[in-house]
Formats: sequence, C-alpha cells, structure tokens
Amino acid sequence: MKAAVYTQYGAPEVLQIEEVEKPVPKENEILLRIKSTAVNSGDWRLRKADPYAVRFFFGLRRPKIKILGSVFSGEVESIGSSVKNFKVGDLVFGHTDMSFGSYAEYNCLPATSSIALKPASISHNEAASIPFGGVTALHFIKKAEIKPGQKVLIVGASGAVGSAAVQLAKSFGANVTGVCSTSNIDLVKSIGADIVIDYTKEDFTQNGETYDVIFDTSNKRFTNFTLTK
Repeated sequence: MKAAVYTQYGAPEVLQIEEVEKPVPKENEILLRIKSTAVNSGDWRLRKADPYAVRFFFGLRRPKIKILGSVFSGEVESIGSSVKNFKVGDLVFGHTDMSFGSYAEYNCLPATSSIALKPASISHNEAASIPFGGVTALHFIKKAEIKPGQKVLIVGASGAVGSAAVQLAKSFGANVTGVCSTSNIDLVKSIGADIVIDYTKEDFTQNGETYDVIFDTSNKRFTNFTLTK
C-alpha cells in the first residue's frame, strides 16, 4: 500500500510517499481502508518535534512512528476473529488516539478504539474533520455544564476546536459569541454564533461584556474579563 512516511523530524518535505506493507488485523482489530484523513496540530507538532519534549516519547533522534495521521474516515475491509461490534463494509470514522497511521491507504486499529459508524448524511472528508476538534471541544464543553440561555464566549471560534465548540454550545441552548479574524466572520456566523467579534478590529477584553463561560482555544491571556455568577 502507499503511505506518507517520515524517518526524520522536520518541515513538510520530510514526508515521502512510499510503498509499505499492508497491515493484517489481529483477532481484536479491524482493517480500515482509509478514504479520508486530515492534518491537525498534533500531526505537525509530532512531525517537527515541536515542542522538543515530544522526542522523549516518540523517538529522541528519529521518530519511532513512521506514519502520521490521527483521524480518519473509511470502510471496514476485514475484521479479526473476535470482533463483534463492526462488520466488513461498515463505513466508519474516528481517532487513532496515539497510534497514528492514517496517512496511508490502510490502517489497523483495535475494535475498541475511538471509532463510530459514519452518518450517511456526511461525506468522508467531512467525517474525518470531526474527531480531532470535535472530541476535544466536547470534553471541555461537558465540563462547563452549560445551561440554556447562558452567555458563552469562544475565542478562536474558527479553528478545529473552536468551530466545534460553537456548535456544541448552541446545541446546549447557549447564547454564543465567537472571536475570530476578519476572514472567518462568515464561517463563524454560518455555524451558529449569535455574535461574532473580529479581534483585529475590536479588543474584546475591553468591551465591558460579561459571560458565564469563556472557552479559550488559542491560549490568550485575559486580565479584564468579568464573569457572571
């Protein structure tokens, strides 16, 4: 099979398309034919070894994992003898957790991994874009215990995590304000934000607004926000 392989840390050019051995599923695994994947911050940080500390987990001098790609959408091609929750032909999407391997035509994962049936209403490209930002956003949105009518501010509302957070907060009944740059205003409006602030034109920390929940996906520093109780 073909895969995007890297054997050294560095710029995107370290990724090279090569022929590698097609994996064979173990008894508790499924073999996925990858239809779509996506590049996210976890992938490029590991590719560059940025921060340097990733080398202590993934290879000090060279990467131990040769094929990146942490999200996918595809089709179950074969299953191990003990797999009961998926069958050949299922269309699925999900996250590889820390095993990566989706920059390839095929990947094997345990059947208990973060995998779900793909809704028929979305494409493989759309499905592959959901897990990285969507799962992260859902984790923290749940912790916030948002109630209907609460005011929620989402900083970085156009990114993978932020765009998912906007939609999730709206689904919980919140009044959502999204913060993004000029070029992404229409996008953030289209996914449900009630108010959109262009941070290139307005200092949103100085507008006097109060919020029940602030979800910062871009590591901003807040010194002047007042939260309602």
